[in-house]
Amino acid sequence: MTEEEKKRVAVFRFGVIHDLINGGDLEKGQHAQLLRQKCARKWEIPHSGKTRIGRSTILRWVRLYRQSNGKIESLYPDDRSDRGASRTLDGETALSLIRLRQGMPGATVAVLIKTMEERGMVASGKELHLSSVYRFLHRHDLMKDKGRQPEDRRKFEAELPNDMWQSDVMHGPLVEAGGKMKKSYLIALIDDHSRLVSHGEFYLSEGISSYVDALEHALLKRGLPRKLYVDNGPAFRSLHLDHIAASLGIALIHSRPYKPEGRGKVERFFRTVREEFLVGFRGGALADLNQAFDAWLADVYHARKHSSTGQTPLGRFTANAACLRAAPKDLRDHFRKVARRSVAKDRTLTLDGKLYEAPVALIGKRVEVLYHESDPDRIEIRSDKQSYGSFIPVDIHVNCRVKRCADRTDLTVAEGRFYQGGRLWSGRGEVPHE
Repeated sequence: MTEEEKKRVAVFRFGVIHDLINGGDLEKGQHAQLLRQKCARKWEIPHSGKTRIGRSTILRWVRLYRQSNGKIESLYPDDRSDRGASRTLDGETALSLIRLRQGMPGATVAVLIKTMEERGMVASGKELHLSSVYRFLHRHDLMKDKGRQPEDRRKFEAELPNDMWQSDVMHGPLVEAGGKMKKSYLIALIDDHSRLVSHGEFYLSEGISSYVDALEHALLKRGLPRKLYVDNGPAFRSLHLDHIAASLGIALIHSRPYKPEGRGKVERFFRTVREEFLVGFRGGALADLNQAFDAWLADVYHARKHSSTGQTPLGRFTANAACLRAAPKDLRDHFRKVARRSVAKDRTLTLDGKLYEAPVALIGKRVEVLYHESDPDRIEIRSDKQSYGSFIPVDIHVNCRVKRCADRTDLTVAEGRFYQGGRLWSGRGEVPHE
């Protein structure tokens, strides 16, 4: 492995462990949870065919880094003198495994191990481990099914800015929030043509509410894309996101499960964030992280020439500004959630535990309710594609002073009186009149 390759591996390893090192005094439960998350996710590991990292490996990297007093060289991969040879399989077992694999090209590693044991092809006192056999077969190019045709993968690039955005979520460092250290997540949307980051922000959640917020910011700043290319995570499979995209005329495209190659541009951007931004970040709060990230995007990433395009992302994006679609003035309305409710006989409907009052004409009807989760005190009611306007939660005390009219659909508050607490605060026990 060359020096440059070793550096790349070391930087990747630091990106994996930096929040365990710089996260302050983590509680035992938080430390264990963070380790589980790192072991559960898939990684793009430099110069390795693996996508998972074990708990003991992560802890060993942390130990090596701390013992060296923070030297990045401590995370360099070791040179092996027995490179190319298996340290767990003896020569006879290795030859038997190769012959068996050639006779069973479509069998899984687990089936090969079971067959080896049943046929007595494993040396006495030896045990075949799944990971060891898997690495051995990969090293000898025996994991590929020779009868299967390779996939037709082609490099692509959108012809114009906002033709397509790629989007994904990256696990970020621990940040201080509410007096505790919490995990952060970077949500990014990147223009496929120019590599401009339409919006990128660290959140405390990777759920749909965080993603929708990031998407709204991106649309406000950069206009509407024609396609949005995303992963298959829960947030990206949300009906709410489907509705937003369709409402704005954006084609929502999902990559094939476990096939991240199509989203290579946003994955490479995340690698740049780990290698260049997170390595040098020093801060504690989420606001500090986002402030530093915004400055890095503007002053470094967007201002330098991209290696693939030969232009700065901002310059390439604005070079064809005439083709951009601006976001509509009512953009926020497209981000509302839609619920269906029945209007009761007392003209009320319930949404998230709150009562709202509908017009008399809608009593007994099934209506659509449009609302923002961040602004639950105002909803819009629609029936048969007709809007009946905006409504606020019922004030039952105001309703005590409302005159009911059979032929009226509005509310009329009784005039000339106001409530003043009865006899308790009135010296003569009188209710004042205007």
